[in-house]
Amino acid sequence: MRSTRCLAILLLVGACARDAPALHPTRFEADIRAFEVADRASPPPLGGVVFIGSSSIRAWGNVAADFPGVPVLNRGFGGSTLADVVHYADRILLPYRPRLVVLYAGDNDLALGRTPERVLGDYRAFVARLRAAWPGALVAFVAIKPSPARRIFIERVRETNRLIQAEIARDSLQVYVDVFTPMLDASGQPRPELFVADSLHMTRAGYLLWRARLAPIVR
Repeated sequence: MRSTRCLAILLLVGACARDAPALHPTRFEADIRAFEVADRASPPPLGGVVFIGSSSIRAWGNVAADFPGVPVLNRGFGGSTLADVVHYADRILLPYRPRLVVLYAGDNDLALGRTPERVLGDYRAFVARLRAAWPGALVAFVAIKPSPARRIFIERVRETNRLIQAEIARDSLQVYVDVFTPMLDASGQPRPELFVADSLHMTRAGYLLWRARLAPIVR
């Protein structure tokens, strides 16, 4: 019984010797086409700020209102990984000629069993794709948050954030936005008031915290 339980835990945290296999990005094709249809109907302004990444970005429905006077575009698609964002960058990021990209991704990657090193590699690929098109664009990476529903991955979250922060420190056009630390309480546990009932996505209080952290950058 004990060995079965241990095996289940190992599988859950993705502690196997090889990294988790890639999921085919075409599972998001309908979401991406919807963005393209919206762009044709009402072309977004060029040279603005693009928020891109997984469901924590997608669910920030009033992100433009939270940064008044800034040309903000939300291009989050729920359930996505960093590799998915890289795959679709040519269609829902680069055409907007962004001066600033706010990226939140990596959360789902770790839950799928991908290693911190794999997430770092995909982050590097993202930056390389952006730099090839728009060398002067700034990237603000929002740290992976400490969701209560994914508490079991907390050490992998810390390590991934540490690796990406170290990568960012070498480039003046990249910024690491630490939301991880202020989302913990005094005992080092995720603050429950920042999360909705699923213990994964955020309440308005969570987004207000993110807004405060991003305010000096998103201008």
